[in-house]
Amino acid sequence: MAIPEPEAPEVLMARFEELSVLETEFEDVELEIIRKAEALHAPLYKKRAEFITKIPHFWPLVFEQAPPEIDNFIQPSDSKVLAECLDTFEVSRFEINDPKGSPRSFSLQFGFKENEYFEDKVIEKKFWFRKTKDWAGLVSEPVLIHWKNDKDLTGGLTDAAYKLGEARKQLAADTSSDKARQKERKLPEYKELAEKIETSLESSISFFGIFAFVSGYRWVSAEESEQVITEDQAKLEKIKRGEKIEEEEDEEDTQDYQEVEVFPSGDEVVTIIAEDMWPNAIKYYKATFDEDGDDEDLSELEVSEGDLMDEDDSDAGDPVDIRALVGKGRKSDQSPPAKKQRKK
Repeated sequence: MAIPEPEAPEVLMARFEELSVLETEFEDVELEIIRKAEALHAPLYKKRAEFITKIPHFWPLVFEQAPPEIDNFIQPSDSKVLAECLDTFEVSRFEINDPKGSPRSFSLQFGFKENEYFEDKVIEKKFWFRKTKDWAGLVSEPVLIHWKNDKDLTGGLTDAAYKLGEARKQLAADTSSDKARQKERKLPEYKELAEKIETSLESSISFFGIFAFVSGYRWVSAEESEQVITEDQAKLEKIKRGEKIEEEEDEEDTQDYQEVEVFPSGDEVVTIIAEDMWPNAIKYYKATFDEDGDDEDLSELEVSEGDLMDEDDSDAGDPVDIRALVGKGRKSDQSPPAKKQRKK
């Protein structure tokens, strides 16, 4: 049996480039699917929002059933805030029709009742999908949470991340992006945040640390991302015309950007929230009542707001079990029941 001759490197490179064109076409279809899915879901989200105003504690119960990837970050103090104070929640694709944006960008908007931890009634976190020459993913700006005295659940991490974010903006305004990144490590705000992260226990980072998240790689500006996209499109047009592409050698970026990342897996966590928990919120809510592994008919539950108020008053000093708020959890003399397991 004759062994086929290996193809010349230039032939393999040409086929590789053709694959890049096909990959881009797949990506264009995926983006169109996101747009169409969002358009189809929009009236349902509106209908759901109107309906759940009649259901007390809907969103706390949804987050009580969060998948392990999220639940692992919800500390007992976080659970208490979510159980007692989370009032509304919404995900929006704010760049869905922006020609310079991406349908993959989204925001998480948490609405809270008056509480003992922070002044904010609404805390919104935006995530932009952006690209560099060798990376693509979500980036975000740190959000300032107005914590009340001695009530910061993140131990100062969100404040420090916000200060660095503001200093980074000023640096970017005064110099080029490459030089700004080089100078960033010399900022006092950079050193302060790095030291706070180093002395913090990773296992005890609050879920609210997500509001300090910047990127799984590094901060990427809209200008840098737009330039990369423009250059990529120009290359694809050349490939389609059969022109040879000269590959440029980029300098390796050796900086450790994770040194000042408060919530390193934040992109994974928020993607699960936006793409799973948000569209499937009703299923997560119903799982709260699924004691035997089967969905229970919610119409059989006898729940009234009066019952909820009585339950809240009697257990005011006990650890929070969110399901107890709707009469399906522990009593005052019982330990919290184990979290239900959802069907896969």
